Amino acid sequence: MKNIQAVLFCCDHNAIRSPMAEGIFKKLYGKKIFVQSAGVKHDTEIDGFAISVCEEINVILERHQSRSFDEMEKWGDDISSFDLIIALSPAAQRAALEYTRYFSLEIEYWPILDPTGLHEDRASILKAYRLTRQQITDKIVDRFG
Repeated sequence: MKNIQAVLFCCDHNAIRSPMAEGIFKKLYGKKIFVQSAGVKHDTEIDGFAISVCEEINVILERHQSRSFDEMEKWGDDISSFDLIIALSPAAQRAALEYTRYFSLEIEYWPILDPTGLHEDRASILKAYRLTRQQITDKIVDRFG
């Protein structure tokens, strides 16, 4: 974890992938590294299936407050204070590049499956969300040990 003290995970809405990543990261590393998440847009709240599949691994997301990059800035969170931004969707990668064009920040893109809209019944939906959760966990462990 070379000199990384603050990580920002981002995705499209801060409702599924980035909150999952934030919660999983906190479970694995505690407070060793400061971590937050944001979305390109904030037009939805935390997803119920994301809450459910994270509860299965003792990651609690139900109190997560979704927020956008714009809201972070309005609330006084300085995006330039992060050492690393990890984008979990193409739109988030574009937004991160736009927000950081004046800062020297490391940005990584992790292509993580968006589990929404892929399945019709509850069992297959949960399976897709678990796959997303596992992809995120694997990438975090690969990157941070």
